[in-house]
Amino acid sequence: MTTFSPIHVIGGGLAGSEAAWQIAEAGVPVVLHEMRPIRMTDAHKTDGLAELVCSNSFRSDEWETNAVGLLHAEMRRMGSLILAAGDLHKLPAGGALAVDRDGFSAEVTERLAAHPLVTIAREEVAGLPPADWDSVIVATGPLTSPALSEAVRALTGEGELAFFDAIAPVMHLDSIDQTIVWRQSRYDKAGPGGTGADYLNCPMSKEEYEAFIDALLAGEKTSFKEWEASTPYFDGCLPVEVMAERGRDTLRFGPMKPVGLTDPRTGRRPYAVVQLRQDNAHGTLWNMVGFQTKLKHGEQARVFRMIPGLAEAEFARLGGLHRNTFLNSPKLLDGALRLKAAPWLRFAGQITGVEGYVESAAIGLLAGRFAAAERKGESLRPPPPTTALGALLSHITGGHLLDAGSASFQPMNINYGLLPPLETAPVAGAEGRKLKGKERGTEKKRLMSRRALSDLDAWLAQAAHASPVMAGLDPAIRGQTR
Repeated sequence: MTTFSPIHVIGGGLAGSEAAWQIAEAGVPVVLHEMRPIRMTDAHKTDGLAELVCSNSFRSDEWETNAVGLLHAEMRRMGSLILAAGDLHKLPAGGALAVDRDGFSAEVTERLAAHPLVTIAREEVAGLPPADWDSVIVATGPLTSPALSEAVRALTGEGELAFFDAIAPVMHLDSIDQTIVWRQSRYDKAGPGGTGADYLNCPMSKEEYEAFIDALLAGEKTSFKEWEASTPYFDGCLPVEVMAERGRDTLRFGPMKPVGLTDPRTGRRPYAVVQLRQDNAHGTLWNMVGFQTKLKHGEQARVFRMIPGLAEAEFARLGGLHRNTFLNSPKLLDGALRLKAAPWLRFAGQITGVEGYVESAAIGLLAGRFAAAERKGESLRPPPPTTALGALLSHITGGHLLDAGSASFQPMNINYGLLPPLETAPVAGAEGRKLKGKERGTEKKRLMSRRALSDLDAWLAQAAHASPVMAGLDPAIRGQTR
């Protein structure tokens, strides 16, 4: 039996954990380096692998008409540890895949610790890795240590970009006024583990909404250091007060939109709604959906208690703000996620310029497979750009157009706009009826999703011909793990 030298993965978040799993499942030993609890971060609270620090939702699980749901489906086909753990610890959340934070992290940690080819090293890797590590995946996420950030910057001669994102508050269920809020998913939609009544809804009249916006705009915010002042926000994770500054109705057409909801007390749709989503398996904690914030803690409690149903809310965690860093990946990385200036270094996760837990894990999955194939002397082509995985990879490694003389690359969630268009746009449905308006868009997404899974299956079949292990989970190894 061939003995391979280990691949090193730095960072035990979602991307690093997924990369390590994929490497080990391919029959290659891996050392997963995680600095917690030796050194903690401002955002993490535990030493568990794949700890969720921002939201417990992996967003939509509907693979036919939602791009992130399609990414879920593709990752499941490829034996994703993150999706497997998420499915085991899912919580009711309408059409979304939400997970119990603690159970999810414990599952990932336990599976990796039990794998015979995985070694977990609790240590910080400061600066560039040692010279005798000939294959390394850096998956240190948005909170990469200053020493490693500086080492990469010096190696490439390219400064990193940065942006801010924010954390939403979490409150205790028994402090929420159940005579005001009601349980309902938007359009009564039931998703994985859900019933169609998975959210708590806090209704607002026009007067209540206007007063809330006034308080939100006037509330005292976290101040920036001078060097942070020009750092932009990522649009997918904007603080609510920043959205409010863009227009008084912005929130009412964003996280506070009332569509698909009916207040049982009035029988009508409210003017605006704040939704709460279950945050743990016991259902005792609920988070404010889309309510990332940079308000100071005292202001958060005051302003958010203006929301009907939350007048007596007790917060288990208030919101916060942190600065994220990511590489100018189209310029610095090749199509296999290797640093052009030092090909023995790969990058994965948010540091590559993808945004979102699922997207980070997806890039970790690909980085792990690329590294394992290279170690085994095999060739692994990237997945087709018609797949969600391939489209995301293509975007961060060259699909994004850089403006001449400037770095315009910004974090990106998976979306259908990253996939190549259909050769022929749909004009009629399966029954032959002509499609109109939104129907045409929905059918287009459905056809693109079906094309994606078909092309992924063909790609996996080719990979299986080249290396049975790389096509999916190796039964011999799987039998030794939980």
